[in-house]
Amino acid sequence: MSISVVLFDLDGTLLPMDQDVFFKTYLGMLANRMAPYGYDPKNFVSGIWQGTMAVIANDGSRINEDVFWEAFSAIQGKDTLADIKYFEAFYREQFDDVRSVCSFNAEARVTVDKIKSAGLRIALATNPVFPSIATEKRMAWAGFEPSDFELYTTYENSRYCKPNPKYYLEIASKLGVTPEECLMVGNDVSDDMAAQKAGMKVFLLTDCLINKENEDISVYPNGSFAELWEYIEKIS
Repeated sequence: MSISVVLFDLDGTLLPMDQDVFFKTYLGMLANRMAPYGYDPKNFVSGIWQGTMAVIANDGSRINEDVFWEAFSAIQGKDTLADIKYFEAFYREQFDDVRSVCSFNAEARVTVDKIKSAGLRIALATNPVFPSIATEKRMAWAGFEPSDFELYTTYENSRYCKPNPKYYLEIASKLGVTPEECLMVGNDVSDDMAAQKAGMKVFLLTDCLINKENEDISVYPNGSFAELWEYIEKIS
């Protein structure tokens, strides 16, 4: 079956970055912003990670947003829901400063435009651990806007996370296609290539490769944006 939809990861795929540097910078800024509201920076960062891990383990019974805030509140020992407005203010006013530790690759936009011109649909399959405002900001850093994607996953509209194959099945269902009609493009072997377990085709973008388990990446179609386009031409 030929593909009709191409799913793109964001961080490290459309938006070049060193993920460790990104999270260290982002969480440091966020912790400092929240300190005046009674959050100990060290405990705060621990709470964010605990909340994120809970979201990644979500069994699909609730949306990721609810899972995150429940887990984060349990660590903080306070009603953090009243402070969401301060988090939102950070994303509006300061999150763009994190852009300084990310790069830019014009080939990302060129490739997406080629794919659209070929009549294929585009969705953004970024791990939905962020709110929509943070996802839209990172899109913009990469040269995109929400209207460029038929769907983009955030913690408000998703019930699973990578590497759970159900995350990919949920996307296919929302798009009204079978998994076999989808190609997932990403830079993380564990998270993005998991789409294969859901029945999707995959392509591993190697520009900012993450391969924590040191897998043999030759088992996946892989390479640069130019090689991705060549691969799409073959299978579409």
